[in-house]
Amino acid sequence: MAKPPPPRFVIVQQQPDRRPLIAAVVAAIWLASLAGAWAWATWRAAPQLPKVSAELDAVRATLRERQARLDQLEQREATLQRSDQISRVANKQIQGALADREEEIADLRADVAFYERLVGSTGKPQGLNVHSTQFSPEAGGTWRYMIVLTQNLNRGAVSAGRLEFAVEGVRNGKLTTVGWAELHQRPAAPAQDYSFRYFQQLDGSVMLPAGFTPQRVRVSLRGGDASVEQAFDWRSGATVTGET
Repeated sequence: MAKPPPPRFVIVQQQPDRRPLIAAVVAAIWLASLAGAWAWATWRAAPQLPKVSAELDAVRATLRERQARLDQLEQREATLQRSDQISRVANKQIQGALADREEEIADLRADVAFYERLVGSTGKPQGLNVHSTQFSPEAGGTWRYMIVLTQNLNRGAVSAGRLEFAVEGVRNGKLTTVGWAELHQRPAAPAQDYSFRYFQQLDGSVMLPAGFTPQRVRVSLRGGDASVEQAFDWRSGATVTGET
């Protein structure tokens, strides 16, 4: 009798996959080891926590103290800088005031020296007086005049009033006097004010008529305490002393 052929298909019972279970067990063991390590570290460090906390508080307190000190120093530095700036400005103002005073003193000394040269240490005291006149030609045909007034009779007293002058000369072969208004080419030209204690220099510009040859200058002073009239020779560019 012939042996039957083996079956083409064999039914094998499949075993369950245990890999997920193994992975879960390993993960649980790893987590347990981490928890144990953390617990062990906490147990070891727990006795040091109060000391560390106290040191941390002390460091924070020191930082706050040093920050407050730094703020104070910065405020002090700002105050000192502001004070230094104010001192510099005040010092600059004082130096400017001293320079102005020194300039005033120099001007006064120059005035005194000029006055001494005018009147001389042995000169005879005089009241209001025209010390000198000077005329210089300018561009444009005008003449620049400079007239010096002095007085040393009433020391400290103020001489005040008004000055006018007329120029005497020849025009078209005839003696002619050119008055103050014509010299300034203005009708009713105002006289020039003066006010001084010892001397004063007055200046300005006038225009001589065409064809006029100047020869003399007659200066008139009209003040509350005195009236003076003096005549001077005309010399272009030179200071001359006149006679009353």
